[in-house]
Amino acid sequence: MNEQNKTKAIREQILSDPVAVLEDRDVMAALIAADGNGRGGNVVDLRSIALDRLGARLERLEDTHRHVIAAAYDNLASTNQIHRAVLAVLEPLNFAEFLSLLETELAQILHVASARLCLESPAVTEGDTPDLESEFGQGVSFFAPGEVAAYIAQGREGIQRPVTLRQVTSRQERVFGEAADYVVSEAVLKLDLGQGNLPAMLVLGSDQIAQFTPEKGADLLVFFGSAFERVLRRWLR
Repeated sequence: MNEQNKTKAIREQILSDPVAVLEDRDVMAALIAADGNGRGGNVVDLRSIALDRLGARLERLEDTHRHVIAAAYDNLASTNQIHRAVLAVLEPLNFAEFLSLLETELAQILHVASARLCLESPAVTEGDTPDLESEFGQGVSFFAPGEVAAYIAQGREGIQRPVTLRQVTSRQERVFGEAADYVVSEAVLKLDLGQGNLPAMLVLGSDQIAQFTPEKGADLLVFFGSAFERVLRRWLR
């Protein structure tokens, strides 16, 4: 095909579908570049500058759009996850089934390495690690009075939040059990078990350092903690 026929074919293709050309960023960039080259280096093309700026702005908008969509999907997935966890906590018909849920299924539903209920008991002395797995399973640990608040605070004063998200900097076998060697971040859910009962906490441990960080929102975990403590009160009556 000679140059004249080739040019004619391109012209006809563009005329038949000009929108396709306008929507193709690479084609438009090539056309603008060719137009700029024909003007010489001493001519300032304000249209090209404007188009470059518009192109950069479009790219930023597209990036923002992708981030918003990704965040929305992530939030939806997290919401569904918490809903499944709440339904699972409501499902057991007796305390033995509830303890079985804590041992394995709850951590799997929440996609964490460990999920352990930590209860205070007057029968436990500070630093003691009573072996009660045969009775309560691996999903429950017992602490001395005051140790739950101390663990949540970790030396920091002030009002304790319902949920604390942070990195784990030391091995905590009492809290994470067998998962203690690879847990690097945690979500600590403070539990109010009602009048006459000592404080408790549900600790979720993750092997992903970015899963639980202080800057992340904790609204869904606050909701889950509220549901969890209400169910637990029923078994402690």
